[in-house]
Amino acid sequence: MNWLDKLTERSTRNIAQRSSRRGFLGLLGATLAGTAGLPLLPVARASSAGAGPEVPPQSTGNPDDPGDPTQCDYWRYCGIDGFLCSCCGGTQNSCPPGTEMSPLTWVGTCRNPADGLNYVISYNDCCGKSSCGRCICNRNEDDRPVYRPAANNDIDWCIGTTTNVYNCSTAVILGLATE
Repeated sequence: MNWLDKLTERSTRNIAQRSSRRGFLGLLGATLAGTAGLPLLPVARASSAGAGPEVPPQSTGNPDDPGDPTQCDYWRYCGIDGFLCSCCGGTQNSCPPGTEMSPLTWVGTCRNPADGLNYVISYNDCCGKSSCGRCICNRNEDDRPVYRPAANNDIDWCIGTTTNVYNCSTAVILGLATE
């Protein structure tokens, strides 16, 4: 054990001769600040490789409702922000099993390319299970600031349900928009 003590003493004295306390504290401070800033770096959290199996293309089967409800460019999703229920076991109108639709919603107006008319869309969050994690979609074409909550898509709308755990979002047509 004597040789280990001598080696440690020699190493410590060698480091002490080549460095200063101020330099050591500066290096320690920079390391701590850099480590604290690490979570602020941008990270691709939802990659297509780890998102599970691909969702096959779908169709509503209605020529008056064109598009694929599992894709973010589906016409009803012009103001949506969240995971698409059509990829999570539900549809564009209904929640997946084991979740419940929030009675509180945000609304938007989207143009149907089939007939060229604008429709009022109710975006309902489905709540009760943890986030689906598939088919994330963030479109803000009709989004309004948070002080106009009925038209803001950044609020967790799982208020009024038995649990406020968010799972996915639907896009229900309420009716024809009037000019």
